[in-house]
Amino acid sequence: QVQLVESGGKLVQAGGSLRLSCLDFGRTFSNSAMGWFRQAPGKEREFVAAISWRGGMTIYADSVKGRFGVSRDDEKSTLYLQMNSLIPEDTALYYCAKGQGLMATRASREYNYWGQGTQVTVSS
Repeated sequence: QVQLVESGGKLVQAGGSLRLSCLDFGRTFSNSAMGWFRQAPGKEREFVAAISWRGGMTIYADSVKGRFGVSRDDEKSTLYLQMNSLIPEDTALYYCAKGQGLMATRASREYNYWGQGTQVTVSS
């Protein structure tokens, strides 16, 4: 059984930084691509970042490119999202997701397990 638990979200001022974590309590973390998505109030869920198995490839949404960094520690079964230069538009519930395959992808349909989310709020 896969269980993904996100943490690290909180209220932060614009320009600040946060690091989100996602712990996978399952047994197949190292064999899966992982991703981060977010959903702001009144908006659809959107892709943020993803990383392939073993971390060889990363992809980002244009809105976060150059500000966010995704990484993974397979020994700890943990996915990270380093968020820098935060802006109010980054305010959302952030979800981590486990991919069905090995390669990083933007498509939410390619992820079959999701966490409950961690709230990030950026004040202006």
